[in-house]
Amino acid sequence: MGNCYALLVFALFSATLFLNGGIVIAVRTTADGSEEWGYVEVRPKAHMFWWLYRSPNRVEDPSKPWPLILWLQGGPGASGVGIGNFQEIGPLDTSLKPRNSTWLRVADLLFVDNPVGTGFSFVEEDDLVVKTDVEAATDLTTLLMKIFNRDSSLQQSPLYIVAESYGGKYAVTLALSALEAIEAGNLKLKLGGVAIGDSWISPEDFAFSWGPLLKDVSRLDDGGLQRANSLAEKIQQQIADGQYFKATNTWSNLEGEISSSSNNVDF
Repeated sequence: MGNCYALLVFALFSATLFLNGGIVIAVRTTADGSEEWGYVEVRPKAHMFWWLYRSPNRVEDPSKPWPLILWLQGGPGASGVGIGNFQEIGPLDTSLKPRNSTWLRVADLLFVDNPVGTGFSFVEEDDLVVKTDVEAATDLTTLLMKIFNRDSSLQQSPLYIVAESYGGKYAVTLALSALEAIEAGNLKLKLGGVAIGDSWISPEDFAFSWGPLLKDVSRLDDGGLQRANSLAEKIQQQIADGQYFKATNTWSNLEGEISSSSNNVDF
């Protein structure tokens, strides 16, 4: 069903297809060039969807190149095109009304449904989904190669990789992979930097920090802190034992415990 839906999107976009280095790219552009979106086949039968916005405030100044922000969502498996774009920083909100606080005011924006299998990105065979963050970074690097290497104007803008939640892992691994491709001469872009917010990069440390933090600001009493720390210790042991599914469920229990003991503080 997911594959059929993604293929339907292909048809609706009426995208232009062409080959770049043996990899199929599908691209659609608005009449004024302010938006561009499409697919890159990052591996055979693995297709990644992207959406680029060019800022109306863009200023061409060689001494201060206009930045381009690549937004990576977390999850893993949350849609950057859907959540980051329409719920957070894109030009339109979920009601398709203009967002006054859009980051498009100060930068061009590139959203990606990452990794393949997320949002409109899809694979034709289930075993082609990525298994590690490094594999996801490799796919993203291929995506950047196919987008940037064909567009000299994009190559002038420093790329800033910005991510939240689990996207913090994606951002770091992508930056390392992209830098390696740049140094090898395979990727034509300027890497400006990496920024991560509320990144989910060390679940064990985060689980142990919530109770003490809320106790310090008087949102948990001693009993609540004890219960929170007990669940954090259980998470720690489950991670050490490789019981990641159970650790995730215990983490959910920790959220519930903190919510009920702190008068509904949401993590």
